[in-house]
Amino acid sequence: MFRSYLQLTKPGIVVGNLISVTGGFLLASQGNINWFQGFLVTLSVALVVASGCIINNVIDRDIDCLMKRTCKRPTVTGEVSVNAALSCASVLGVSGATLLYCVTPGLLPVCLVLAGLVVYVGLYSLHFKRSSVHGTLIGSFSGAVPPVVGYCSVGGGFDAAALTLLVMFSLWQMPHSYAIAIFRAGDYGSASIPVLPVVRGIPIAKRHIAAYIVAFTGATLALGILGYVGTFYMLVAFFGGVYWFGLAVAGWTTNNDRRWAKEIFFTSIVLISLLSAAMSLDYYRPQASRGSGLQTARNWTSVHRLTAVMTEARQWSLV
Repeated sequence: MFRSYLQLTKPGIVVGNLISVTGGFLLASQGNINWFQGFLVTLSVALVVASGCIINNVIDRDIDCLMKRTCKRPTVTGEVSVNAALSCASVLGVSGATLLYCVTPGLLPVCLVLAGLVVYVGLYSLHFKRSSVHGTLIGSFSGAVPPVVGYCSVGGGFDAAALTLLVMFSLWQMPHSYAIAIFRAGDYGSASIPVLPVVRGIPIAKRHIAAYIVAFTGATLALGILGYVGTFYMLVAFFGGVYWFGLAVAGWTTNNDRRWAKEIFFTSIVLISLLSAAMSLDYYRPQASRGSGLQTARNWTSVHRLTAVMTEARQWSLV
């Protein structure tokens, strides 16, 4: 029975969000890391994300039964009842939001994570997923919230870096999700879910993927232009974006759309993981300059930062 409930939380989605929320938290920490707080923030976000995934399973059980990939989910087979699933989701959601409130300054992180939950469950799952080709765009906001929550949980404020993370991760969701829709087009078609590749065709979806990758790469570089990260991160962002874009363009002439879409999908996961790691290690410390009011930065090398992180982790383990 535990495995059934675990399946409803969509562990893959939860783990992906754990990576991004950790990246945001470490970026804001700037080397002065409270590991215990970071663990609790990550746990609280994971609980809220898991809650949203369970509710999504309850909402989607009528269309899940039409798709080969989802027809054996516990809410479809009846292994977990609707009431039991909703009760579990409620406990996880309330626990996660309460824990986040207790370990972060102010209400902003809690408001952000709850806003992501409302968008995912209320706007995306209940309405736009079933009625509009723009459902993916609406849902991308909820997927972009965790790194912003991680960032804001350190200082409690929302600044240019937080906004950049929100835009960056929202844009990342689009080619990532369109790639899934291409190699699972049969399932989406069977359930009449109006995703772009099914409604407007794969060629148009491919052009959208390439355009969103360009926009995403620009957003990732903005984090460095604004003075929050250093050279190592910028190199990862630039060359990673170029590689992903090249892969997208190669899809315009491919003879195997399914295999190409899977390459886009897996590359997206690797790239966002690398960027989350890079921003965790290669940060700047923005400071107001005396004369002009502009921000300056104190640039540490990636090796020194990695050493500092490892040293703090070693000290924490000895406490």
